Amino acid sequence: MASARLRAVKQKLGLRGDESQHEQTDSWSNRDLIPLPPARRTWGAFHYFGYWAISSLNVSNWQTPNTYLTVGLSVGQSMAVIIISRALIALFSTAVAWCGFTWHIGFTIQNRFTWGMRGSYFPLLQRILLNFIWTAVQCWNGGRLIAVCVTAIWPSFATIENTLPSSMSTITTTYQFVGFIVFWAFSLPFLFIRPEKFKLPFQVVSIYCGVGILCMMIWSLAVAKGVGPVFSEGQKVPSESRWNVSWLMMSGINQMIGGIAAGITNGSDFSRYAKSPRHYVTGSIASVWAVGTCVSFVGLVTTSACQKIYGKIYWNPPDLLMVMMDSGKGSSKARVGVFFLSTGFALTAMFENICGNAVAGGIDLAGLFPRYIDIRRGAVITFIACWVVQPWQLINRAATFITVLSSFSVFLAPLIGAMCCDFFILRRRKIQLSNLYRTHDTSYWYWHGFNPRVLPAWLAGWVPTVGGLIVTVRGMADAPRPLYQLYYMAFFFGFFTSALLFYITMRIFPVEGMGAYDNVDYYAAFTAKEAQKLGGMQLDQSNTSLGGLGI
Repeated sequence: MASARLRAVKQKLGLRGDESQHEQTDSWSNRDLIPLPPARRTWGAFHYFGYWAISSLNVSNWQTPNTYLTVGLSVGQSMAVIIISRALIALFSTAVAWCGFTWHIGFTIQNRFTWGMRGSYFPLLQRILLNFIWTAVQCWNGGRLIAVCVTAIWPSFATIENTLPSSMSTITTTYQFVGFIVFWAFSLPFLFIRPEKFKLPFQVVSIYCGVGILCMMIWSLAVAKGVGPVFSEGQKVPSESRWNVSWLMMSGINQMIGGIAAGITNGSDFSRYAKSPRHYVTGSIASVWAVGTCVSFVGLVTTSACQKIYGKIYWNPPDLLMVMMDSGKGSSKARVGVFFLSTGFALTAMFENICGNAVAGGIDLAGLFPRYIDIRRGAVITFIACWVVQPWQLINRAATFITVLSSFSVFLAPLIGAMCCDFFILRRRKIQLSNLYRTHDTSYWYWHGFNPRVLPAWLAGWVPTVGGLIVTVRGMADAPRPLYQLYYMAFFFGFFTSALLFYITMRIFPVEGMGAYDNVDYYAAFTAKEAQKLGGMQLDQSNTSLGGLGI
C-alpha cells in the first residue's frame, strides 16, 4: 500500500515533456536540459546587452574603485585595472558561452563531455552550493535597498523598534529584516518566468537604472559644483609596502575577474537562448566592457562629488541614499528622488539575483534530478534555501566566510580552464549531442561515468594558490611572498595550469570520439543554415529517431 502511494506521488511529481518536440524526460534529460530548438532561442543583441547591464548596474560594481584606492593606487591606475578586467571578463565569458550558442546546451550538460556523465555532478554541486549562498546574500543586500525605498515613503520606518527575538536582535534589526522579506517576496513570482521570456525585464530595468545613476551623478556634480578630493587622489602606496604598483594592479585584476567567476560559468546557460552567435557576442562584449566600466566611473564621480556635499565619503549606495534624504527627515522632493533611485538599484539586484543565481541554480538542480526538477522548480528551491542559509548570520557575523566565498574563483578558474581546453583545442568545437543524454554506447561515459584525467588537472590548478587564500583571509602579513604572488594571479594560474595539464593527460591517455559529432539533428535543435555549417542533417531529412537510438 505504502509503495503504491509512493509510486503515485512520484508519478504526480514527475515531469512530462512533449515527445513530438523531442522533450524526453529521464535520468539524464528533460525539457530544460535538451538542446534548445530555434523556437525557444529568442534573445537578440540588445537583450544580451540588457542581461549583462543588469549584472553591471549593481552596488558592488559601483563601489569597485574604492577597493583599489584603499590599497594606494591612483584614480587612473584604479580605472585602468577596471578597464582591463572588464575586457578579460568579456573574453572569458564569451569563451565559456561559445558551446552554448553553437550547440544550444548549458553549463550543466557542457560538463558531461569533460568530466563524464557522473563526474559532471562534481562541478554542479560546487555551483549549487555557491548559488544557494549567493542567492541568500543578494536577497539580504537587496533588502537594504528595499528598506531605503520604504523609508522614503514612510520616514518613521527608519526608526522602527527592533522587535526580533533575542537570538536575532543581536545580529540584525527589524528594519533590515523587513527589507529582506519584502525583497524575497517580490522576487519570488519572477522565478516562474522562463528565461526565454526575460527579454522585456532586462530592457526596462537596465534602461531605468542606467538613467537613474546618470541623473544621480549629474545632480551631485551640479550641487557640489564639481568633483571632490577623491577624484584627484594620486598614488599612495606606502613606502613600507611589500608590493609595488604592478603587483597591486595584478591583484586587482585577479580580484575583479574572480568576483564574477561564477557569472562567467553561467555563460552557456544563457548564450543558448541566442538567435545567433553574433547577437550574443556583440551584445555581451559591448555591455560587459562599456557598461561595467561606466558604472564604476559614475560611482567614483558621484561619491567624490557627494564628499564635497556631505563632508564624508559614502561608497555604499544605500548609505548614501539615506544621507541624501536625511534618513527620511528630508524634503518630499529628496525622498521622491531617493525612492526612484533605490528602486532602480533594487530592481537590478533582483533580476541579477534571479538570473545569475536562482535560475542558474535551477538549471544545475535539474541536472541532478531531471525527472522531477526543471528550471522553475529548481529556482524556487534555490530561493527557499535562503531561509536555511540565513544571510543575516553570514553578513553580520561571519565576514570571513563571505571573503572566502568571494575568492571561490580559486576553484572555479581551473574548472573553466579544463572546460575551454576540451571544447576548443581537444574537440575542436565538435561534440556528439546524442551521447550527452545516455549511459550506453557513448564516448562520454569514460570510466564508470567519470573522466579520471580531469581531476588531477583541476587539483593542480588550485592547490598551489589556496595557501595564499588562507593567509589572506587570516590577515597574515608575514607569510612567504610566493604564497601571496600565486594568490594574486590565482585565476590566470588556475585557468592555464589546468588547461595545459588536461591537454597533456588527454593526449597521453586518449579517448574515443574526440572531434566527432552527430550527422543527424536528433533534437531538431538547428536551423537549416546551422545544420549545414556543422555538417549535420535536418531531422525531417532522416528517419532516425531518438527511440531508435535507445535514448
